Amino acid sequence: MDRAIETLMNEHRVIEQVLGSLETFAINLRNHADGDREMVKDYGDFFRNFADRCHHGKEEDRLFVKMNAYGFPAEYGPIAVMLADHVEGRKHVGALVDVGSGSGPLTAEEREAVISHALAYVPLLLGHIMKEDNILYPMALQAVPAAEMEALADDFEAFEKGVMGDGEHERFHALAENLIEAYPPDPARMAAGAACTGCPGHM
Repeated sequence: MDRAIETLMNEHRVIEQVLGSLETFAINLRNHADGDREMVKDYGDFFRNFADRCHHGKEEDRLFVKMNAYGFPAEYGPIAVMLADHVEGRKHVGALVDVGSGSGPLTAEEREAVISHALAYVPLLLGHIMKEDNILYPMALQAVPAAEMEALADDFEAFEKGVMGDGEHERFHALAENLIEAYPPDPARMAAGAACTGCPGHM
């Protein structure tokens, strides 16, 4: 597999598992389980920094720019759909970050905010990942010359080092493992969530 696309897809697999964990956490909240503000903070940290700054940053600042040069405009078509998903996702993540930055036990209003935004964000991003893996990335591999895709893999490494800094990738993988262990994903729910929004018709 192309190294650049392999990097992005490997990140997708981690993100999917943390999405499943977030869904479990939100459903537990909905079922009146105690809510840990620190966990909300950790989910917000992971999705804002690893999923958005690191992963979506590679796409927006590197892959999508390269695809623009080979006939894929940002204003309409597949890239526009992906960018719109990123924008919508940031609204949900921002709400989690806001709750996580508070103090004391979660209020009833905060619990509802976490449940609402988490259960909207999970299927959005699962569907988004499915569209990228099965539609957008193959388009990139067809349109962009192999040598330029190979160079993109090195660009990804430089981008991550510049944006995230040394050791951050490992920190977020460790955070992901902790979240997944604390609130394990339900594979059946994850598959159903992705199916809702991940079909080719949404491109």
